[in-house]
Amino acid sequence: MKAKFLLLILCSGLFLFQQQGFAQGILKGRVIDAQNLSLPGANVILKGTQTGTVTNQQGDFSLVNLDAGTYEAEVSYLGYGTVTRSFTIEDNKTTVLNLTLDEAILEGAEFVVFGDRLKGQAKALNQQKTNANITNIVSSDQIGRFPDANVGDALKRIPGITMQNDQGEARNIIIRGMAPQLNSVTLNGERIPSAEGDNRNIQMDLIPSDMIQTIEVNKAVLPNMDADAIGGSVNLVTRQAPNALRISGTAAGGVNLLSDKPIWTGALILGNRFANDKLGVIFSASYNNHDFGSDNIEAVWYESDNGLALEEFDIREYRVQRIRRSLSLALDYEFDEDHKIYLSGMYNHRDDWENRFRMRVSRLDDSFDDGDFSQTAPGVFQTRGRVEYQTKGGIDNDRVKGTRLEDQRVYNLTLGGDHLFNKLQMNWNLTYAKASEERPNERYISYRSSNQDVQLDISNPEKPFAYLSNRADNFGIGFNEISEQYGYTDDKDLNGRLDFKLPYSNRGLLQFGLRYRGKDKARENNFFAYEPVDEDSFGPTLGDVPNEDYSDPNYLNGSQYQIGNFVTPQFLGNLNLNNAGQFDKEDVLDEYVPGNYTATENIVGGYVMADHQFSDKFSAIAGIRLERTMIDYVGNILDLDNETVSPAEGDQDYTNVMPGLHLKYDFTPNAILRFAWTNTIARPNYFDLVPYAEFSPEDDELARGNPNLKAATAMNFDLMAERYFDNVGLISFGGFYKDIDDFVYTITTQGFDDPIFGTDLEYSRPENGGTAEVFGFEASIQRQIWKNFGIYLNYTFTNSSTTGIEGRDGEDLQLPGTAENMFNASLSYENERLVVRVSLNYASDYIDELGGEPFEDRYYGRQTFLDVNASYAINPKWRIFAEGNNLTNQPLRYYQGVRARTMQEEFYNARFNFGLKFDLFD
Repeated sequence: MKAKFLLLILCSGLFLFQQQGFAQGILKGRVIDAQNLSLPGANVILKGTQTGTVTNQQGDFSLVNLDAGTYEAEVSYLGYGTVTRSFTIEDNKTTVLNLTLDEAILEGAEFVVFGDRLKGQAKALNQQKTNANITNIVSSDQIGRFPDANVGDALKRIPGITMQNDQGEARNIIIRGMAPQLNSVTLNGERIPSAEGDNRNIQMDLIPSDMIQTIEVNKAVLPNMDADAIGGSVNLVTRQAPNALRISGTAAGGVNLLSDKPIWTGALILGNRFANDKLGVIFSASYNNHDFGSDNIEAVWYESDNGLALEEFDIREYRVQRIRRSLSLALDYEFDEDHKIYLSGMYNHRDDWENRFRMRVSRLDDSFDDGDFSQTAPGVFQTRGRVEYQTKGGIDNDRVKGTRLEDQRVYNLTLGGDHLFNKLQMNWNLTYAKASEERPNERYISYRSSNQDVQLDISNPEKPFAYLSNRADNFGIGFNEISEQYGYTDDKDLNGRLDFKLPYSNRGLLQFGLRYRGKDKARENNFFAYEPVDEDSFGPTLGDVPNEDYSDPNYLNGSQYQIGNFVTPQFLGNLNLNNAGQFDKEDVLDEYVPGNYTATENIVGGYVMADHQFSDKFSAIAGIRLERTMIDYVGNILDLDNETVSPAEGDQDYTNVMPGLHLKYDFTPNAILRFAWTNTIARPNYFDLVPYAEFSPEDDELARGNPNLKAATAMNFDLMAERYFDNVGLISFGGFYKDIDDFVYTITTQGFDDPIFGTDLEYSRPENGGTAEVFGFEASIQRQIWKNFGIYLNYTFTNSSTTGIEGRDGEDLQLPGTAENMFNASLSYENERLVVRVSLNYASDYIDELGGEPFEDRYYGRQTFLDVNASYAINPKWRIFAEGNNLTNQPLRYYQGVRARTMQEEFYNARFNFGLKFDLFD
């Protein structure tokens, strides 16, 4: 099927090529700066006409269908002024016009554009200004001026974006309050597969920021873009071959204040052109080695007849080493002025070696239901519960190193071409991409004892606490279990696209094309439990085996959280679990079989749109996109009584027609009003569609899939006013409204009775809601406010309402993921050598997951990050820098029902880096 679709796309292109006749003359060229760097987003206009275009990422432009004669081309660029050049067009010939712009001394301005930061800001603002749709652009030069190690941390500084963190780094993206599954992330316009098994989310902490040339956030997608972008679409543009030799790099070291261990970072970029400038080559590499960790507490709250209490409480300590490696190579070859092909690839590999030590007090609800407690002070109780000490690790070999290894990899390879057949422009590409996550030999060992005397302190619900009444009882906890599991997920994409542009007049451009996306996704896990043949060899208690006290008097959540003694990872990693003389092995089907599945998705799309310039001030793009989706999936249903597994198969097939309209009015060349009406889609996660049943008897938790889920659809309206400044600045203000049908949410209810798995369960499943309305506004300013000082400010307000939430009729519920307030502020100072920046990022709290009632709702807590960075240019080619992240020691925090009731609080502390950057060029 995939081969047929790709063949259809190629045949369509050949047919259209054969139909082309001859046309008039063509103008092509490239716009660069004094350092021979390409200038994307430059405005190219033929004076005295309404004919014009914009340079692409390589600084290239082309104008077709020109009558023979002499013209003047006017090229303008914020911060660089305007340049005019004359040229002559001949019939049926291509004229090449390359232009070099230099930094301008702006009349009436207080400064000259000279610093790297302002050059990067100029590139970003010029692209944002000249784009046909509502976007935000961040260039690599801007990214380098913020202390952001990965793409996710760079994205959180864009208006309307907040990030969900994992282990102290930004991972999942939320755009305008839209949860991660409602947004798309692409690499050079192609969707990135997900390394995680149960969703479509792209792990933004997998991609280093120094591997990306430009970040484009499309908040109103055009008909020629994939439509799965209810919140928006983030496009990561990799580096393109330079116009001459360029060698750049970074070498840095630092320290994490939680682990007190070093951070090592290196990056290298090599690029040049060969074969009389026909062949362009650029190679990029990045390496980051970070030893860190986190201090964590987690709580499950419970309302009993005897009052508010905890059902369960954890103290967790994580020790992690993360190594991130990335490589990319891009080649392009120009056969002549009209034909060019390119080949590009990127490989990202992240290893996380993690040990986790978890102390858990559970079944406190049983004691409170039975009245088995005594109150010793307000909010302080003596009661009984089950206490467990669990060590997470892995086999102790050269690869796994006695830890839980999470090996995530994403790579892609794209072959494409740009062609000009007289007045018909044709672009095509074929992409293969794969993402995978492997967890080999992941081990757990736990010691557990029921009916222990524990102290429960909820006098301050922001800092709940439960622990053994007598801490020395830690050593007397008895052996519980050992397990080892293997997890593997892969996600393979094969994509193809064919796009055409054809002028139908000197004011209008017709664009049309075909699209195919094919995906195969699978998860294959296993889980084995091991019972020692001689249980005495593990000691009757925790104190009889190798153990270590992992308590920390400086525990970031508070000194009262002393975690205690645990089995060492070395002891766990060196156990020979496959020795039948030492261990009895049991295949625990219910731990993994329901989570295994395969899914195949094919999407066929096409579009047509017209881009018309009605006057020198007013232009419009109108079009329609059609996408047909075909999904097949196979999961597993486990019969616990008979221990049998049967396949659960399903499929979906639907078509979406999505019109769009984009209007743009230029009051002046630098004052723009934009309007967009778009229609978009968000398909359900593959695993959510599988009719699985996943049951955890230890925690009385049941999760099911829902094969009846529908894709969410949205009608979106956007209005944005922008005022750009020649001295590289912007003031913008706009509003947005989204009307969403069939949004997907996860609901968790307590006390559920299931005929197969039992009673009084915690039950989770995905459901379609009814409708959701999301509205808000954005305001942004980037200006030099006085001499060498600059500000970067943006604020986004978002509000939402929903209908059709199961069991919650009549409640005013927000759409999960909608942060009401998001704010970024940055103050910078720059002169010829020194750049200093202080940056603040804030996002308010929002509902993350709905429960069966308000008490059970889970919220993601508000966040405030403070970062600083500075650099000093030794000379134009060498620069030293220093940066500090998370100076506020902002924790990841969830709360249950009300802000004061902590569900999870995880601290990471600050980190600092110091290093050297160089940029050598001809």
